[in-house]
Amino acid sequence: MAIELKLNEKQGHWILAKVGKKVLRPGGRELTQILIRNLNINPSDDVVEFAPGLGFTASLACAGNPKSYTGVDRNQEAVSLVRKNVHYPRMKVIVAEAAASTLPDACATKVYGEAMLTMQPLEDKKAIIHEAARILKPGGLYGIHELALQPDNIGEDIKQNLYKDLSSNIRVHARPLTRAEWSRLLEEEGFTIINVDTNAMALLELKRILRDEGFFRTLRIMFNVLRFRELRGRILNMRQVFSKHKKNMSAVAIVARKM
Repeated sequence: MAIELKLNEKQGHWILAKVGKKVLRPGGRELTQILIRNLNINPSDDVVEFAPGLGFTASLACAGNPKSYTGVDRNQEAVSLVRKNVHYPRMKVIVAEAAASTLPDACATKVYGEAMLTMQPLEDKKAIIHEAARILKPGGLYGIHELALQPDNIGEDIKQNLYKDLSSNIRVHARPLTRAEWSRLLEEEGFTIINVDTNAMALLELKRILRDEGFFRTLRIMFNVLRFRELRGRILNMRQVFSKHKKNMSAVAIVARKM
C-alpha cells in the first residue's frame, strides 16, 4: 500500500521513464527533430538547453558540433543522467533553475527547452522566457517544444476541465497554452517568431511509441507495463486522459529570434 501511495504521487514522466520510455516530449521524436533542424545548430554556436531530461535532445544538438553545449537542470539526478548519456567534449551540465540559470548575459547563440514551460504557472513561464532572452546574444534563437491547446478560441470551461484532469492524473500542474498564446508570450519578451510547427499529442499511442522508441524498446516497454501492476494503472489512467482530450491537445514547436 505504501509503495502504491508513493507511486501515485510521482509525476507522469517519471512513471513513463520507469518502464523504459526515453522520448517524453509531447510531439515525439519527429517534432524534436524539427525543432533542432530549425535551430540550425552549427560549429559557431554556444548552445544552452533548459531541463535536458534524459539527454535525448542534447545528443541531437551536440551532433551539430557546437562551440559549446550547456545543460541547465534543477535536479541533480537529471544532471547526472545527461552526463552519463551524452558524450561531447565541449559539454557541461549545471544544477540551476531555468529562470535563474546563473549564466552570464549574452553568452549563447541558441537556447531551447522542451516540455518544461507547460508545467509552470504563467508568471514562471514568463520568467523562464525572460531568462532565455537575457542569456541570448542579439539575433540568437530560442526554441520551445510544448503541449498546446486547440483551437485558439478554446472555451474556458474546456480548458479548466483539461487542466483538472492533467493535474489529477499526471501529478503535474500542467498549464498548456494555445499556439497563439505561446507565440504571444515570446513576442512580449521581444522575440520575433520564425517557425511554428505542430504535431499530434500522441505520446501513448502505439504508432507513436514505435516511431519514437523503435520495435525492440517498444517490446521492452510493453513487457514492463504488463509486469508492474502499480505502474500499469497509472499509465492506463494517463492514456485515458490523453484520449479524452485528444481533440483539444496538440504539440507545438516554435523558434523565435531575439531582436
